[in-house]
Amino acid sequence: MGYDNRMRDDKETIHIAETEPTQLNNPQLSSLPSFMLAWVENNSHDIILVLDALGRLTYVSKTVESILGYHPSDLVGKLWHELISAEDASYMKDNFDETHTQTQSFTMNVVNRDGKYIWSECSAAKIVDQENGRTYYLATIADIRDKKEVEEMMIRSEKMSVAGQLAAGIAHEIRNPLTSLKGFLQLLQAGVKRKEEYYNIMIEEIEKMETITSELLFISKPLTDNKKMESIAAMIHDVVVLLQPQAKMKNIEIEYTISKKEQIFCDRSQVKQVLINLVKNAIEAMDDGGKIRLITHSTDTHVEINIVDEGPGIPEEIIHKLGEPFFTTKQSGTGLGIMITKQILERHHAFLEIKANEQMGSTFRILFPVIMN
Repeated sequence: MGYDNRMRDDKETIHIAETEPTQLNNPQLSSLPSFMLAWVENNSHDIILVLDALGRLTYVSKTVESILGYHPSDLVGKLWHELISAEDASYMKDNFDETHTQTQSFTMNVVNRDGKYIWSECSAAKIVDQENGRTYYLATIADIRDKKEVEEMMIRSEKMSVAGQLAAGIAHEIRNPLTSLKGFLQLLQAGVKRKEEYYNIMIEEIEKMETITSELLFISKPLTDNKKMESIAAMIHDVVVLLQPQAKMKNIEIEYTISKKEQIFCDRSQVKQVLINLVKNAIEAMDDGGKIRLITHSTDTHVEINIVDEGPGIPEEIIHKLGEPFFTTKQSGTGLGIMITKQILERHHAFLEIKANEQMGSTFRILFPVIMN
């Protein structure tokens, strides 16, 4: 279907502005009519890129000025990976499929003219010119900072909701050591012996309360964005400490045996939030008690964490709906927990698999790529 650059069928005139001559003179774009490039320049809100077979930018739309602050001529000739974070570049190199020409999408950090990273969504496709055999890459980059801000607001809201829901169990868990402390203090006031033994027990009880309250305070803090190699065992231990009181109230045992050697490149606060969401969901799904098991497994390419519960399970027909905004199977649920979990995992180039177990319950499997820092 062709377009006339002066008139459409409905006789409405299209006004076309001049396109950057430095880009139109590019030999690889010379076959494109100037009015087509001009239309792209004036009607796209995203950055549009054309790359050669080596990954060098041969065309950059003028929208790059408003989004990243560059002039198009500043970027022509640069390699694509020079403009994004090293972690994102590594992930794209490993996961962009060169064998087909379908559009592939990635979330990544693009550096602007001031050296700051901008959350962006890139859609790219490999194109082969059948006439001359040349390979091109066409890509669009969308500014998703507003979307990320909304996501952060939802995450903060959900974190506060989780803290409120856990408060009853944690208050009960703290009351027990407080009762013990009161008893020991009364004994000490009465002048009993064995003071050192009592002091040691009292310190242990205080440390238990400190651990629980620290994890509760963690929930209310904003998520950070500081990725480094982190121990999976340590993060799971912290989450179990926080959720154990709620599990005890429902006669649920949380079981985990995890190698201390397994690590992933991640932001600790974000991954702990993911684990809190998933383990808490498992606890809420089990009304008759039982066991929740956390199991890890490693390969050369992935590290996976499995959360296996003994609840009623999730019907196959609704598994694909989990993660949609406001879809929930719980009467008092918001439907945001799984959605937020998937968003956080997307930032780590990880993903979530949900399946029903053969006998009872469900398994939530998180797969993290092995990324060397």
